[in-house]
Amino acid sequence: MNYKDIFTSPKPIIACIHLMPLPGAPLYEGEMVNVFETALQEVAIFKKYNVDGLIVENFRDMPFYPEKLPPETIAAMTAVIREIRNVFPGPIGVNALRNDAQSAMAIAVATQTQFIRVNIHTGSAVTDQGLIHGKAHETLRLRANLKSDVLVFADVDVKHASPLGKRGLEAETRDLSDRGLANAIIVSGEGTGRPTRSADIEKVRQNTNLPILLGSGVNPDNIKTLSETADGFIVGSYFKKEGKAMNTVDEARVKGFMGKL
Repeated sequence: MNYKDIFTSPKPIIACIHLMPLPGAPLYEGEMVNVFETALQEVAIFKKYNVDGLIVENFRDMPFYPEKLPPETIAAMTAVIREIRNVFPGPIGVNALRNDAQSAMAIAVATQTQFIRVNIHTGSAVTDQGLIHGKAHETLRLRANLKSDVLVFADVDVKHASPLGKRGLEAETRDLSDRGLANAIIVSGEGTGRPTRSADIEKVRQNTNLPILLGSGVNPDNIKTLSETADGFIVGSYFKKEGKAMNTVDEARVKGFMGKL
């Protein structure tokens, strides 16, 4: 399976389902019912306006574990994603924040979803969770052992982080493609909702033949220009009330964005 097998649209829109705080997280409210209800309400909005795919994240579990998630988080994500899978017919991805690619892979296999997002797949980065090392070798061996065809969408120079030893986007992109065996590359701005620089997209484009997804800052005003160089878009903040990532999804903003497309 490859990128074009799961996305039939030439420029797919992948909407973020930012889960409400999960059990064990500091902001968890003590009941899973709100997690399920909010997620399914947002899925219904995205389905109504024909969003191409979804990516589900434990976005409100800050402060994030740098790597391994605890069992309660993995269990909660699996339960919610299975419910989403039952009602959403398009491709679904998993992002186990901050960088637990192996748990994301296991969740994807258990829920029969199609891809995972890995913030730091190769190399190392200084983040707000401390120093995180990419573990492509473990992630891809786990995928092989599970007899899975789940795709790996990997960030290059991921947001909210700085590479340990700046080698440049060009070298980082080549390593993700050639040595990390990623299936798609994600390029973002410096933080959640921040615009992606056109120069960065061009540098990545020149150093990989993989599909390129934009991971932040996409809106109705810039998507036409960005479509000239990108192959798809992960949209989170713009779809939220007031365009703020921590808010819930605003149906009017989804309708306007998808209508303009």
